[in-house]
Amino acid sequence: MFAPLQNDTFLRACLRQATPHTPVWLMRQAGRYLPEYKATRAQAGSFMGLATNTDYATEVTLQPLERFPLDAAILFSDILTVPDAMGLGLSFQLGEGPKFATPIRDEAAVAKLEVPDMNKLRYVFDAVTSIRKALNGRVPLIGFSGSPWTLACYMVEGAGSSDYRLVKTMLYQRPDLMHKMLAINADAVALYLNAQIEAGAQAVMIFDSWGGVLADAAFHTFSLAYTARVLAQLKREHNGVTIPRLVFTKGGGQWLEAMKQLDCEVLGLDWTVNLAKARALVGENGPNAKALQGNLDPNVLFAHPAQIEAEVADVLDSFGAPHLDATRTGPTQIFNLGHGISQFTPPENVEVLVRAVHAHSRRLRASQA
Repeated sequence: MFAPLQNDTFLRACLRQATPHTPVWLMRQAGRYLPEYKATRAQAGSFMGLATNTDYATEVTLQPLERFPLDAAILFSDILTVPDAMGLGLSFQLGEGPKFATPIRDEAAVAKLEVPDMNKLRYVFDAVTSIRKALNGRVPLIGFSGSPWTLACYMVEGAGSSDYRLVKTMLYQRPDLMHKMLAINADAVALYLNAQIEAGAQAVMIFDSWGGVLADAAFHTFSLAYTARVLAQLKREHNGVTIPRLVFTKGGGQWLEAMKQLDCEVLGLDWTVNLAKARALVGENGPNAKALQGNLDPNVLFAHPAQIEAEVADVLDSFGAPHLDATRTGPTQIFNLGHGISQFTPPENVEVLVRAVHAHSRRLRASQA
């Protein structure tokens, strides 16, 4: 059904296999920093008009790949499609974040929650298949969802938050309600990601964007446990091919040792994490060793080209010697930002970054050979 893969460096790195260069892709690589994205969004009329139209979603997913030699594509969608399908009424105003018309604030609202009919998300699965076909084997396609906890934050707050007061009030006052919501979210996310895999996603990523706002004990109880519940239900392979699973917790560096126990292949790191220490802790050999993804500060992309190249080299050097032995698995890195790319980023600076990753990572391999 789909063309053979021409560039598998991202998938190989996910599986801790040696690659000729360090693969690179960027969180939010299809988006507002590209003028062609803005033009397509204007045609669509709204963000959801863009995300729910197969042709538009395909077009904007491929836009960054037309400009930059990236090693993976990521589905153009939003982390909040699942609660939208639960009936919360997702909308986006231009220049503002997402908002829900019907937030979940009390016992009665939680009691009505249920795993949504996946047919309500058919537009996402149709987009995955369309994008996979349009890629024609150029690079792999990553599917994704928000984590159960991150979804709960938006579902209770009704929008983004600076203090998470409402969701944390529910967490501490009525943990029973929070656990019920998180269990439903986890089962919905697992179904959703499995459907993306069946539609053609070659890897899937869970974005725990707000895990880092939790207290230590609360993170383990209300975030990590439910991310684990999702992972336990995900397909390990599809049509005989392994499907890597990636988990990114912004602000999660202090929990890396606990996250090593997650049943996934890759852990994403934000820019606060020391890559050498993370590699030593979770990325070296062993039964639960993980590939690591990250972790350039997105604001580096506002620097001059020479400084961007130097910062890229620092990130690659901090990870350490590349894994070169094709006969076994070993420590691998997927280069990425430590969070999503800023909408104000000059596109020409992204070109500098991607080419610098490829060039410097090849030099590192050549110096070791």
